[in-house]
Amino acid sequence: MTSAGDATPGTIVRLLQSADFARAFTVAALGTAFAALLIGRTAGPVTLIAIVVALDVLGVAVLIARRDELTPLHFAPTSLLAFLAWTLASVLWTFDEGSTLSAWLELFGWGLLALVIAHVRDTLQTVRALGDVLRWMLGLSLAVEILSGVLLDIPFPFLGVAGDIAQGGPVQGVFGTRNMLGFVAVMGLITFAIEWLTQSISLRLSVFSLTLAGLLAVLSASPTVLVLAVMVGVATLALGIVRRAAPGRRRPTHLVIAAVVAIALATAYVLRHRIIRLLDAASDFSTRADLWNEILDWVRPRPVQGWGWHGTWQRGAGESVPYPFNVINFTLDDHHASALNSYFDVLIQVGWAGLLLFGALCAVAMVRSWLVAGSRRSVVHAWTPLMLVALLVDSMFESFTLTGVGWMMLVVCAVRAGQSRSWRERIRDVVDRDGSQDPPWGAR
Repeated sequence: MTSAGDATPGTIVRLLQSADFARAFTVAALGTAFAALLIGRTAGPVTLIAIVVALDVLGVAVLIARRDELTPLHFAPTSLLAFLAWTLASVLWTFDEGSTLSAWLELFGWGLLALVIAHVRDTLQTVRALGDVLRWMLGLSLAVEILSGVLLDIPFPFLGVAGDIAQGGPVQGVFGTRNMLGFVAVMGLITFAIEWLTQSISLRLSVFSLTLAGLLAVLSASPTVLVLAVMVGVATLALGIVRRAAPGRRRPTHLVIAAVVAIALATAYVLRHRIIRLLDAASDFSTRADLWNEILDWVRPRPVQGWGWHGTWQRGAGESVPYPFNVINFTLDDHHASALNSYFDVLIQVGWAGLLLFGALCAVAMVRSWLVAGSRRSVVHAWTPLMLVALLVDSMFESFTLTGVGWMMLVVCAVRAGQSRSWRERIRDVVDRDGSQDPPWGAR
């Protein structure tokens, strides 16, 4: 007979291993990430930290309970671990050890949640959970904007809501800025489209979701939304061409697409001023250009290691900006909370070495996920590369992918891509083949 005391640990383990708990954990983690600003502004940053820490503890417990399902080979991409190690090492040369350590713990905390999600949910389950969270968050954003701009006709400064929806925008929702709302809306469009194509939800809910995300993307009046939409659309078209190509012609198709992308990027750089005028974003780009030029000046004294990892330059309204970002803001007479570009932010914080590691993380994830989406039959595999396109393109205009939900989604996509294609798995296969009596490739 099993006593109650003996049954309790087994019950807890079964609960942690259950699919229902995995879904609940995924929804809670994603909901916390997308509602981070709302939680911080209403309940305080300590509450947000407590929620993330509690979720991390639960996540570790889930991984321990499911340890028989995990393999070191697919646990985490090497590029991700290397980037985390380098950012942690920057505590040795930073001017503010406390800020660097807390910023790294934040990076690690959100990354750990993403790691757990990627291991306890498959791609379709992740898309479904994300779709549910985004529907609620975008719906809440629209409700807050209507309450502020139509019903009460007063702004909500604590949320950054200006209440301009009656004038056609720009609106911010519960995400603080119009650019962040536009970014989330584009992520919603990708996710809702995949839900629709996989018939995971009803047609009525799909139409509602896509309409909601599209409406908020337009009302955000973010100059980056159009760029994101165009790039995601082009990536979707290219991926469709690859998926329809015969297996023997996919490699040359990939090479042609890569060449077209390189030519398009070069053309966009040459015509950048005309494109900026077309998007009516000259003032925004001028601000960014001044900031990036100043950052490059500060990179020269420490080109390899940077000035130390800090993530967001300013964590709260009353907190000081660490060195040298306070000097950069003083020189520009501005109050930037980031470099307004993930790549420049990584460059000044952890140098060229950190930028190479971050670039490797993004590039490897992109290539892996693209190849998988091009060869697998199910359309759900297209979610990962399309989401990465949105993340990496938006990184050229904002630093969202280095903190909070942006970093979390980047890690989810990177781990998901690594689970499908891994160079370490190929090495293992080669070793196993060389050590066996099976004939080599093409010897049949």
